[in-house]
Amino acid sequence: MASSDFVKKTEIEELLVIERKTFYDNRGSFREVFHMNELEEVLGHSFTPVQMNHSVSEPNVIRALHAESWNKLVYPVTGTMFAAIVDIREDSKTFGKHLTFEFSNENRYALYIPVGLANSICVVGDVAVNYIYIVDQYYTGQDTRGFKWDDPDVNVAWPIKNPILSDRDLNNPSLRDLFPNKFK
Repeated sequence: MASSDFVKKTEIEELLVIERKTFYDNRGSFREVFHMNELEEVLGHSFTPVQMNHSVSEPNVIRALHAESWNKLVYPVTGTMFAAIVDIREDSKTFGKHLTFEFSNENRYALYIPVGLANSICVVGDVAVNYIYIVDQYYTGQDTRGFKWDDPDVNVAWPIKNPILSDRDLNNPSLRDLFPNKFK
């Protein structure tokens, strides 16, 4: 099969959806999450992960709209998760555009998110989400930007009301505050 059968482009440049088949039997299931050669073929450049992270978020948590200085491949392993991805690359023709995705046991896939896209996770239901992501830069704590989870200029239709948020996410600036020239 061609890599484009598994790695799908989206309306936002370099935001990719990686869908591979899950195999089930009486023992459980097995899935290959991604193949590097397929990903790089569609990207047109290399992706060299240097760090793997594992995040656990409880029900009703939103970890919202953060953009780091790295490319990453994300894969939610358990639970039901809603993700909103927003293009905040100033020179992008899709600046401010967002796409949403839902992951569940019936619909499990991976996303490749390039530098310049803000991403979020929202736990839907009553099961925690275990979320694995690999990145091509080391985390320093100095290379993260974020903006309001409920920014009216982006208008994400979150599937939960009254989310649990970090102090940081409660106090992030608006996209308009971060990029005033884009809103003249």
